[in-house]
Amino acid sequence: MTSTDPTRTQGGLTPRTAAPDPVDPGVRIGHVHLRTSDIDRVRGFYVDVLGFDVIFEARDVPGWGTTGDILFVSAGGYHHHLGFNTWKSAGGPPQPDGVAGLHHVALLYPTRAALADAVRRLRDVDWPLRQISDHGTHLAIYISDPDGNDLELAWDRPVEEWPRDEAGRAAMAMDAELDLEALLAEAPPRA
Repeated sequence: MTSTDPTRTQGGLTPRTAAPDPVDPGVRIGHVHLRTSDIDRVRGFYVDVLGFDVIFEARDVPGWGTTGDILFVSAGGYHHHLGFNTWKSAGGPPQPDGVAGLHHVALLYPTRAALADAVRRLRDVDWPLRQISDHGTHLAIYISDPDGNDLELAWDRPVEEWPRDEAGRAAMAMDAELDLEALLAEAPPRA
């Protein structure tokens, strides 16, 4: 498979380094499962603030050599985009800086208006926004959830609008400024 193979359908970018034996180009991230110290607190954030649907929730579930609570949430009826458990983390502190592990999870919104709605929801509850960026390929709002897990709330520009270098590779900006008020003006009216 070459870097110009039309089956690379998730953006059509020319990779900087193509894998010698590439994975199927249709592979996507299906869900992320995170440890939480408190299922009720994380439920309040992801369901009550961000608006995800609860797909499954249970208490005292065996797992990983212990028991704990679990919560699966999704958008649009998927089995779960995000899973949470307390198996080895109930009552625990956030993971400290300076250790290896997950940097952040990106939640990709389908439209600018949907991203604007997410930002409005956060503003409505005075949730702190850590970083606001226009990366060229996408807009990104960085926050931390109640457990200190970092999230990127993002909207991808249409592929044909992605900035590219002369070789066809993404020419992403790392921290270009994003006009937050202009984005918020695109939020749909509340029901």
